[in-house]
Amino acid sequence: MVASPPSLRGECALSTKLKFPVHVPFVERLGLELHGCAHGQSELRVDLQESHLNSWEVAHGGVMMTMLDVAMAMAARSDHLDGPGVATVEMKTSFMRPGEGELRALGQLLHRTATMAFCEARVLNSEGELCAHATGTFKYLRALPGKGRSLKPLQRSE
Repeated sequence: MVASPPSLRGECALSTKLKFPVHVPFVERLGLELHGCAHGQSELRVDLQESHLNSWEVAHGGVMMTMLDVAMAMAARSDHLDGPGVATVEMKTSFMRPGEGELRALGQLLHRTATMAFCEARVLNSEGELCAHATGTFKYLRALPGKGRSLKPLQRSE
């Protein structure tokens, strides 16, 4: 396994949030905040709210999986934010402990080809403990097939 840095360094580590380069209503609804995205790395944060919790009153697995997915996607796009989008092709997730408090997802691009990105990400709790880890494969896309023969363009943020 490739070791990921405990935190993003240099221009990638920011205490203030950034604007996501694309419009993703689901990510906005969850309240995920982008705090770093450069040089094949990304950092997301979320302060858990009641709507993020499962019946055990800890982070729902879907919230952590979304954080992992978005962290990897942003790491894959980090060097070309105005370039193509990505679509998740495959994702493998392991959960180590319940997520509580403020969660941080760190994404890292491991390898890139012209059309694919291979990434990993981890979710850490406020104590820096590993809650979840994922690896993922992403395909670079400029548009998605729409109805008929039309293409649906990537919805960029304004």
